[in-house]
Amino acid sequence: MNKLEQLQGIFQSMNKALIAYSGGIDSTLVAKVAWDVLGDSALAVTAVSPSLLPEDLEDARVQAAVIGIAHEEVETQEMANPNYTSNPVNRCYFCKSELHDTLKPLALERGYPYVVDGVNADDLQDYRPGIQAAKERGVRSPLAEVGITKAEVRQIAQQLGLPWWDKPAQPCLSSRFPYGEEITVAKLQRVGRGERYLRQLGWSNLRVRSAGDTARIELPPEAIKDFITTTDLPVLVAAFKDFGFLYVTLDLEGYFSGKLNQVLA
Repeated sequence: MNKLEQLQGIFQSMNKALIAYSGGIDSTLVAKVAWDVLGDSALAVTAVSPSLLPEDLEDARVQAAVIGIAHEEVETQEMANPNYTSNPVNRCYFCKSELHDTLKPLALERGYPYVVDGVNADDLQDYRPGIQAAKERGVRSPLAEVGITKAEVRQIAQQLGLPWWDKPAQPCLSSRFPYGEEITVAKLQRVGRGERYLRQLGWSNLRVRSAGDTARIELPPEAIKDFITTTDLPVLVAAFKDFGFLYVTLDLEGYFSGKLNQVLA
């Protein structure tokens, strides 16, 4: 039995399931397989908060509509929790606690015995304190249970015809801040505006990290030279200052996932 069949088997053992659906490729694959197996007994729910880019929410809506799965949105209030906004190293624990403390009552009210998420096997090898919060609340992670890695997520998504199989990872905007720097709505918005601006210039796989009043742009190492030679840098700097930053820098090491976790070593 291949991994897709194993994944389908997990949902066949469920009569109904609610999917914590961010619109990223992991939770989108979970939503697709849940819909294929359970049909109208599967529900995708997206948490809406200031840490979610409006265009990512729109992507989630479009993708759910294409898949055919029922899709709802709920507001989460992690920004009201100082344990989250103070941005400790376990910030994600408080984010996922808020998420699943919102989704679990909804699932029980609607008669969904299972809440599932898009955690994959690679996530278990990284520092992800939010995984513990989900486990404490009985959330299941079918991708991780089957041992499906991020590369296999993309492979299976392509096999199933999902046009977003190669969509760049897009974690919540709070991941752009070094641990210990307070997170505010205004800071989230300026980071979001910076990333949106760069995407409109044609750069898709990127991060705008926030360090005080400094924006640090991260691009794949192989893209840095092209970025410097093709971008009107004075115009870009002026735009970022309009967004609220005082200084704009380019990270010469380049982007890689989990970069801000290096301090934990």
